[in-house]
Amino acid sequence: MTSSLSKHFMVFAARECKGSSSLYEHLSDKIAADDELLELAGYVRQGQPVPNLFFGAVHYLLLKGYGHELREFYASLVNDPRNVAEAFPHFKDFCLTYKLDIIPLLQNKLVQTNEVRRCSYLYPAFCYMYEKTKRPLALIEIGTSAGLQLLWDKYSYSYNSDNEVYGNVHSELHIRAEIKGARHPFIYKQSPPVISRIGLDLHINDLNAPEDYLWLNALIWPEHSERRIHFAKAAQCAKEQTIQFIEGDGVKLLPEIALQIPKESVICVFHTHVANQIPVEGKQELERHIKKLGEEREVLHLYNNMRDSGLLHLDYYVGGKEYKETLAETEGHARWFQWIGKHK
Repeated sequence: MTSSLSKHFMVFAARECKGSSSLYEHLSDKIAADDELLELAGYVRQGQPVPNLFFGAVHYLLLKGYGHELREFYASLVNDPRNVAEAFPHFKDFCLTYKLDIIPLLQNKLVQTNEVRRCSYLYPAFCYMYEKTKRPLALIEIGTSAGLQLLWDKYSYSYNSDNEVYGNVHSELHIRAEIKGARHPFIYKQSPPVISRIGLDLHINDLNAPEDYLWLNALIWPEHSERRIHFAKAAQCAKEQTIQFIEGDGVKLLPEIALQIPKESVICVFHTHVANQIPVEGKQELERHIKKLGEEREVLHLYNNMRDSGLLHLDYYVGGKEYKETLAETEGHARWFQWIGKHK
């Protein structure tokens, strides 16, 4: 058990944290060799990404006001954080001191990061999808958390050094991202029409509930100040929009939900960085549901992390035919993406 968890933290340090969070990279390397902390991390509920949830639980308690010297290493809590190389002894002491507070969080919380910057690649992806049908988009997001990515058409975007602004030019939230490589996607200046938004999740995060809001903040890594700004602006936008939230297993709910979608629109099922938490049989069931829907009407399925990480895929059924494409390679927090799909 501990050897498996140790590998999780080593991989997390090398693949996820390097170049993104020096604090979490350092702590992950140290945790990977510490049996006491690995034992504590073992309380994470099955199917959840262990390092993300473990760090989120600690960050949550610090943000909640738990007093400890560890807070001095978190850029989310102090203006001038201490050297990360000195952090581990304080981190371990915090975990052992507040072990009884951490365990229930590991057992009951979910990693539901609403990384709103991922909308920077969702926007061109939905432009591309609209080109396939030229019909209003009915959005169904599996693993929606608080629904912030369901509002991709409500934000504005800029790419590379281009001064062009795409999407909702009046939005308070403006997202910048780098498009790598020579190929750029076709992007509408104004968003394609969205007729409905439905968010499915095992637990819906209520942005008006201080507990949920704090937890979503805790899942943002300490050094990522821009992510926190994006989250706050997107959360305010969400409070002003209409989203239909349904709590439950999104895979099992999908066929019933799809029956509610008017025939004049096209069903767009999407999820980002969620499928890694869905069991293999759940992924297979989801693909069966999509295929069956595709026999009856036009449906598009946009996703990553089903069979690989880092690639954005689109499966769709249009005109009675099945198509599968890879649209982009994406960075986990969407600081950049490389477009692989066609221009149109």
